[in-house]
Amino acid sequence: MSESHSVSTTQAWLESLRPRTLPLAFASIVCGSALAFWQGVFNPAIALLALLTAGLLQILSNLANDYGDAVKGSDKEDRIGPLRGMQKGVITQAQMKKALMITVVLICLSGLALVAVACRTLADFLGFLALGLLAIIAAITYTVGTRPYGYMGLGDISVLVFFGWLSVAGTWYLQAHSLAPLVFLPATACGLLATAVLNINNLRDIDSDRENGKNTLAVRLGPAQARRYHACLLMGALACLAVFNLVWLQSLWGWLFVLAAPLLIKQTLFVLRERDPLAMRPMLERTVKAALLTNLLFAIGVVLSTVSF
Repeated sequence: MSESHSVSTTQAWLESLRPRTLPLAFASIVCGSALAFWQGVFNPAIALLALLTAGLLQILSNLANDYGDAVKGSDKEDRIGPLRGMQKGVITQAQMKKALMITVVLICLSGLALVAVACRTLADFLGFLALGLLAIIAAITYTVGTRPYGYMGLGDISVLVFFGWLSVAGTWYLQAHSLAPLVFLPATACGLLATAVLNINNLRDIDSDRENGKNTLAVRLGPAQARRYHACLLMGALACLAVFNLVWLQSLWGWLFVLAAPLLIKQTLFVLRERDPLAMRPMLERTVKAALLTNLLFAIGVVLSTVSF
């Protein structure tokens, strides 16, 4: 194998793994753990295993997305977004299938370790095993299979559930061993921010997705409504965090997330104003960074609200 081919293969795998998406998967675990710290039930071993499992699930989703889109021919050369390894012909179907199987095995090992350490009852153990299996299935069937739900406009609700409600509330439950209604406001905020990342990606690819039969929610809504929907996602996340601080946290530190609000507002105005899908290309990375900053500032604020100076 030549050096140039080796480099291109490595680059292709990095493009398919999409390591830049991992911080967003970690953010919900960090938020759930910060809430556990606030309530005095934080367990670092559980938090670390949850981070590892969430990261592997995100990698599985990324690989499966590339595999499904490549097999269906959805990502073509005229696509605004970047082409991945399989679309470029550098990674074969067999290689990607093997990578998917290895990732599933790693998730199972990490997930089993997590529930073994965290769960105190058989019901909790079996329940979280079932949720883990559901997460694996959801990650794969987003674009893989005869009826991938990502092609039917159901990706947004899946992201809200898995990156928001299940990730944050699940991380909380594994440490607190109880479920409190208060966690669902921050969980919803995390989910809405993650959904905004998906929506900006779908806004960017709206024309090519429509032409290739990938009926994302942005395609179903149409460009104008999808832009308004994006604004609702970002502003809704801020509203959820604000209500949580007003009702439960009641701390000045709890408003730390407001420092990220100008970024979210600026992006909202840009998306509402801009009509060209090509202009959304740089917005994907900016959305990820803004969402991550919002989540991290919120988590830091929660932790600082419990610390005496």
